[in-house]
This record gives sequence, structure tokens and C-alpha cells, in this order.
Amino acid sequence: MTDTAIEIKNLHFSYGRRKVLTGVNLNVPKGSIFGFLGRNGAGKTTLIKTLLGLQKSSAGTATILGMDCFAHALEVRKRIGYMAEDQQMYGWMTVGQIIRWVGAFYPNWDNAFTDRLVDMLRLSKQTKVRALSKGQNSSLALLLALGHHPELVILDDPTLGLDPIARKDFLRRVIDLLQSNGVTVFFSSHLLYEIEPVADHIAILDDGVIRKCGKTEMLRETVRKFIFTPKPEADLASLPGLLDLTVAGDNIAVTLEQCDAQTRHKIRELSQTAMEESALNLDEIFEACVIGNKTPAPQPAG
Repeated sequence: MTDTAIEIKNLHFSYGRRKVLTGVNLNVPKGSIFGFLGRNGAGKTTLIKTLLGLQKSSAGTATILGMDCFAHALEVRKRIGYMAEDQQMYGWMTVGQIIRWVGAFYPNWDNAFTDRLVDMLRLSKQTKVRALSKGQNSSLALLLALGHHPELVILDDPTLGLDPIARKDFLRRVIDLLQSNGVTVFFSSHLLYEIEPVADHIAILDDGVIRKCGKTEMLRETVRKFIFTPKPEADLASLPGLLDLTVAGDNIAVTLEQCDAQTRHKIRELSQTAMEESALNLDEIFEACVIGNKTPAPQPAG
């Protein structure tokens, strides 16, 4: 019995000559709310399609609940729920009709549970799907992903197009609902402020590669920004785990990963003033990992 819901090893995928995923490695623990972060075009949806068995990777492996995602795609889909960004549904159906239609595909569909979800998500079975608001459409898509009691739910930018208030309301209800049912959540988004309050693990994907991965609290504790005035002879490139460096007059600000006592001692050796240390939020960590300047500018001659 494994404690891993999703396991990805050295995954590659290309569209012709264009490489989209280049050696992705990722482990998603069972029971976690896993935030999968990346800019638009980073490869998030491509990876999710691979997990759903909709496309075969160029190299590497991807398993869900111990099953190969491509070789056992149908069995995998029986045990997971999926909610796509801007999910399209048959507008001519009523909410009740589409629930019954989707439920017919799953032997273990729970009608009593979906009835409770209809009330909880403030839906009406008599309403036509085309008459639903954007938020109601997202709520219905979530219901359809949960009706068969999946062990893992994959959410691909689920709040795309919602206004900020509807987004927060939807996320609060979603996370409360999924956590109360012990479901593992793999939550893809490019909106970092959505992820930070709810995810206990995160991974940052950029240009087809995982740049950072770990427990959210651990990342906040270990990634730090330091501001100090370097000595003229300081070799800033020697700083361990350099993610970002900016210059402001005589001072520099560096963002470093995996900071510990040895790292702080190294900065003191390079600095001619007392250093300032500060923690970063998830947005700042993401920015440092994705667009950080890692090449120190040459020091002017004294």
C-alpha cells in the first residue's frame, strides 16, 4: 500500500519539435491539497492531460493510485474526479438531467450524495445548464466530478473567469467539502493568492520543469530574502541556492532557498553591514523561482 496518490518520474512530452515537459518528477501524497503552480503556457494542462491518459508521454512514467495513467486510463478515471477550466456541458439539459446522465457512467454513483451537493452548492435541478451563472456552472462541474466518491480530484484552473468574490466563495466551499471527505486534491492554477490559503504542498512548474516542490510551510520557512551591503571583493555567485538578486545603490537584495545557519554565516562573511532578513509569501517565492535574476552584476572597480 503506497502513501502516494500521484507519482511522476522523468516525464517528457513534446508537440512535434516543441518540448513542453522536460524531465518532470513529482510525488503527490495521499490526503494532501497539492497546489500545482505555473504561468499560462508552462505545461500544467499538458501534464494533467497526461495524467488523465488522454495522451502518451514521450518518455518517463506517470501513475495515479499505483496505476499507469496511460495503460490503465479507464480504471484510473473510475477512481478520480476531474474538473476542467471553463468546463463545457450540454446547455439544453437541466441540472437534474445532466446529473442522471453522468451518473449512468459510474456503477458506484451516489444519488443521495449528489442530492445533498445540489443543496449545498445552491443549485436547482430544474434549471437549464445554459441558464446557469459562471459560478453555478463551476459548482455543477464540481458536483459531477464528485458523485462517484473519487479518491483523487484534479482541478484544472477551476475558478477561471469567476469574479474575486465568487472565486473565494467557491474555493472555500470546495476545500471544506473535499477535506471533509478525505479526498486528495491536485489543484492547478496560475493565481497564487488562491493556492496559498488552502494548499499544504506546492510545486512550481516553469518551462516544462519543476523549479520548486515541497510543503508550503517548509518553503516559507526556508526561502528567505536578505538585504545587505557587500564587501568590494564579495563573490556573490558563491551564495548557496541563489534564486534572485537585485541591486539598489550600495545594497543588494538576494533571495535564497534552503536557508540555514551556514547560509547566514556565509552572508555575514560577504557583508560589510548588518543584514536584514525577511520571510516571503508564496507569490514572492514563485516570482523568485520563475523570473529571478541569478547572475550577479559585476562590481564596479573601487
